[in-house]
Amino acid sequence: MAGSSQHAQWSSRWAFLMAAVGSAVGLGNIWKFPYVAGQGGGGAFVLVYLICAFMIGAPCLIAELSLGRRGQMSPVNSMTKIASEEGRSKAWSLLGWSGIVGAFIIISFYSLVGGWVLAYIGKAAMGFTGWTAATSESTFNSFIAEPFEPIVYHFLFMAITVGIVARGVQGGLEKAVEVLMPALFIILILLVVYSGVTGNFDAAIKFLFEPNFHKLTVNNILSAMGLAFFSLSLAMGSMMTYGSYLPKSVNIPRSAFIITASDSMVALLAGLAIFPIVFGYPGLEASKGPGLVFVTLPIAFGQMPGGTIVGPLFFALLGVAAITSSISLLEPAVSYMEERMGWNRIKTTATMGFAAFALGIFSSLGQEGNVLANVHIFGLSIMDLKDYIASNILMPIGAMFMMIFVGWFVSRKAMMEELAIQDKSFRVWYFLVRYVCPIAIAVIFANIIYATITG
Repeated sequence: MAGSSQHAQWSSRWAFLMAAVGSAVGLGNIWKFPYVAGQGGGGAFVLVYLICAFMIGAPCLIAELSLGRRGQMSPVNSMTKIASEEGRSKAWSLLGWSGIVGAFIIISFYSLVGGWVLAYIGKAAMGFTGWTAATSESTFNSFIAEPFEPIVYHFLFMAITVGIVARGVQGGLEKAVEVLMPALFIILILLVVYSGVTGNFDAAIKFLFEPNFHKLTVNNILSAMGLAFFSLSLAMGSMMTYGSYLPKSVNIPRSAFIITASDSMVALLAGLAIFPIVFGYPGLEASKGPGLVFVTLPIAFGQMPGGTIVGPLFFALLGVAAITSSISLLEPAVSYMEERMGWNRIKTTATMGFAAFALGIFSSLGQEGNVLANVHIFGLSIMDLKDYIASNILMPIGAMFMMIFVGWFVSRKAMMEELAIQDKSFRVWYFLVRYVCPIAIAVIFANIIYATITG
């Protein structure tokens, strides 16, 4: 197998951690977590989310990183190699394919939303002063209904992603995340401080950290489980690919704990940045849904003192989070094609990036009011269908079988050697991977299917 990706390594543990945290921290933490927590009732939902992140997400993350480091190649070839070494069927390579295909589908529309964020940085810089609910909603709806403009921003976002990934592990991924991730944390903390001063910080603290278990329904618990699992970029090939660049000296369980804690912290900080604004200005709702970012918050930025500075800062934060995730979504496909075709890094990245961009055009044209808005498959728009296939089918099934593979088809001795942790800690992790994680993921998947069938 040709290509240099299988030989590449992170130059330091710090670089790996920044890249892995960047992969996990995306639009989901800053965009999705606040409104899902709002719909889930706040504190009790957050508590379940954190428990699931460390009880389900972290053990799965450890397993995926360890498979990547042992395989030292792209997800498909790593799974093929490990299955062969363990005397198992080569059909286990389908887990690698599931991750690569899922990540590729996701980046095709994730890049589109990233483009929306870039567009709104410009809109925020011009100011949201005087925007009413009607103004904000019509502006966003008109923008996504445009056949051409969103695609230009989609292309720009993908070009930035390709530019970083094309430079390789140390020259591209590392240098980008070592600048972008500290910037993300700085901007986020500035926004939390600003929101605390100008918004209703007490109400936000109470909402996020005072559990009200009366509001906690079975669906909310399952939603928290799913969000905790998916927010860590599991079963998308990204973490397995990043793991393949890990030197043996890095302690995977400790790194996984840091990644999980950082990912959860960003989600909570995003809540502390957004909810004081929501509770501090009349007419805003914590459970507003995806429109919270593109429709609701601009109204608040237009009303608050310093909104012309805070607005662009907020959308810049979203843009940074989107880029650090998008590079990890493109990397698995690039890694595989380097090995499969023997192309150089630039050619491989440009080809895969353009293919993802082209696939994303259909998502843009399928938005409400656009030229393909009436195209629905199984009752879903083009973008929703791609999201459903990747997030609701490929990821949970892939993750469940990955845990089954690690827990039941890879030798216990091999896993102990790979992880190099104390016997007691290993036994806890092994129990979670063999029993708790696959059952929990199966429950999440069953709930998704049930919700789909019942509408």
